[in-house]
Amino acid sequence: MPLALFALTIAAYAIGTTEFVIVGLLPTVANDLHITLPLAGLIVSIYALGVTFGAPILTALTGRIARKPLLLGLMALFIIGNAMAAFSPGYAPLLVARVLSAFAHGVFFSVGSTIAADLVPENRRASAIAMMFMGLTVAIVTGVPFGTFIGQTFGWRVTFAAVAGLGVVAFAGIALLLPSNLSKGPPASIKDQVRVLGSGRLLIVFAMTALGYGGTFVAFTFLASILQEITGFSASAVSLILVLYGVAIAVGNIIGGRIANRDPVKALTWLFIAQAIVLVLFSFTAVSPWLAIPTLAALGFLSFANVPGLQLYVVQLARQVRPAAVDVASALNIAAFNLGIAAGAWIGGLVVESSLGLGATPWVGAILVAAGLVLTLRSGALDRRSATAVDVVGCAA
Repeated sequence: MPLALFALTIAAYAIGTTEFVIVGLLPTVANDLHITLPLAGLIVSIYALGVTFGAPILTALTGRIARKPLLLGLMALFIIGNAMAAFSPGYAPLLVARVLSAFAHGVFFSVGSTIAADLVPENRRASAIAMMFMGLTVAIVTGVPFGTFIGQTFGWRVTFAAVAGLGVVAFAGIALLLPSNLSKGPPASIKDQVRVLGSGRLLIVFAMTALGYGGTFVAFTFLASILQEITGFSASAVSLILVLYGVAIAVGNIIGGRIANRDPVKALTWLFIAQAIVLVLFSFTAVSPWLAIPTLAALGFLSFANVPGLQLYVVQLARQVRPAAVDVASALNIAAFNLGIAAGAWIGGLVVESSLGLGATPWVGAILVAAGLVLTLRSGALDRRSATAVDVVGCAA
């Protein structure tokens, strides 16, 4: 693999760390800024919404900019956003800083995937894209727990300063290693994106993604608080538990991709059933350290095991109903993932603030996953109906 690809992987690592590290730092941030836990949860929601709406719009607006200057500009924005977070004097400036970082996140992964594929021969493109996204997975396994440990030991602002430092390393790598003559395809216009959103079949899959993936974030957003206040773990122990959770996520992502290859709808059906059951189970096991750990390992495995299937399914379906806009449909599904994160974090905050309390977030999340399951069953039924109609037409011909 070319060295330029490693620069993209480092950037993906930095971006993945800044997205998810806030989960482990929410209690620390809430105490330091003297805000409630639900208000702190909005820091997660605002970032995810920045990715959701910023990615498609900014990707369309920046489509004519040369690839290397665009990536350098995105990493500069990322560095500025995290530096602003590190020096934020209060809650509102922190939210603004998170939005700036989110804008860089959304466009980077949209453009970076194409660049990674162009850096290698055609028969190695999938491996190149997977390597870039490996930075995101490794960030969940190592960057998030290590960033949480730094924040709990030296203050949450130091964590964001460290992430900004990672951004500087990625910026230098891109500047030195990425070639300047990168090709760029025709930009996807906002009109193309609207056309995809006009497909009822694809809207069902986007909703499956938002609900099935986002349901876990009702509880995951407040995981550090659950582990400290309900399970009784110390703040330092939370960092170690996040390592276990991250490893489970990485394993789930790999195995989820394998089982979804043949029939993504069938795989998603069973994954969503298992995910909803484990979330309900966590509502009861969270009170026991010995039971909470294996439950969290199962939840980590399942929470990301559905990602490959959801992405594969939207591509397969787009080839049937919107064959001229498969890439746009894929990008919008990434937006749906982040919309799910935003909605899950927001709903979790409402639950924490209500009479139900922190301990109810897992089973409320299970309700969202169950709604995603219902949509999956509905979409599968529509697929079978379409296949039957095609067979009937073929026999008649």
